[in-house]
Amino acid sequence: MALRTAFTEFFSLQHPIALAPMGGASGGALAAAVSNGGGLGLVGGGRAGPEWVAREMETAAERTGKSWGVGFQAWSTSPATVEQALAHRPRAIMLSFGDPGPLARLIRAARVALIIQVTDLEEARQAMEAGADVIVAQGTEAGGHGGRRSTLPFVPAVADLAAPTPVLAAGGIADGRGVAAALALGAAGALLGTRFLATPEALGPASVAKAVIGHGGEDTERSRVSDIAMGTPWPAKYPARTLRNPFFDQWRGREDELAADPAARQAYRDAVARGDLPQNPVWASEAIDLITEITPAADLVGALAAQAEEALARAANR
Repeated sequence: MALRTAFTEFFSLQHPIALAPMGGASGGALAAAVSNGGGLGLVGGGRAGPEWVAREMETAAERTGKSWGVGFQAWSTSPATVEQALAHRPRAIMLSFGDPGPLARLIRAARVALIIQVTDLEEARQAMEAGADVIVAQGTEAGGHGGRRSTLPFVPAVADLAAPTPVLAAGGIADGRGVAAALALGAAGALLGTRFLATPEALGPASVAKAVIGHGGEDTERSRVSDIAMGTPWPAKYPARTLRNPFFDQWRGREDELAADPAARQAYRDAVARGDLPQNPVWASEAIDLITEITPAADLVGALAAQAEEALARAANR
């Protein structure tokens, strides 16, 4: 059976799967590969400079003739950056973390599809008011930054609130069973991030994929330690799920102390410079137990969809 949903129909996709726009990992090659595989590839604008974003969007446009897009953080992205992105004619722009209103107006005016990621019901209402074409309901199981709601109860709550706007589930989805579960919860598809780190097209050092494959969900945790240690001004509302390391273990639950201790933050930078700690934390989903191999992104999209179909068929037979 083909998994046709409001999301696949809206973007003319083969499969109800989207790539999370992970900063530093979701470049143009990965986004294009996901789109070529039948999903929706999204370049990760993150907090990268305009030249990087422009280059990666050009790569995406060159490598696929299918729908693709780009994602930004609403709290840190300027209108000028969004306007520059619009000049590359993406099919969609995704906004996450913060008030989407000002940037959403630019996107809507350009008649580009607007995707908004939310972490609580108040943000979901904001997304609806901003005119989101698709809403992503992100649970705490996700790698990287997020809110306080768990995927399983949060997705159906957003789907009920936002109907008939399509909702994608995100957070803790790393195989086709997770995609099937998202559809059963009332979502029109799933947005996956960490699973696509273990692909040859993902940007960043090979050590990231190796770390994701070599660890389990118990090795991840959510805190603000990484942002404070690195001096990144993320809103406190959005702690980050990363792989644990000795420095994070030392300061767990002591974030305010760390923020007030410049010597401790310098010790973190020194450990990174010596190679004792990774240059960047490994942002990793709680679902990394399910990631066991590196797979080309286009093949992975098809495999996820096939697994989802099998899981839904098994559930129906039961």
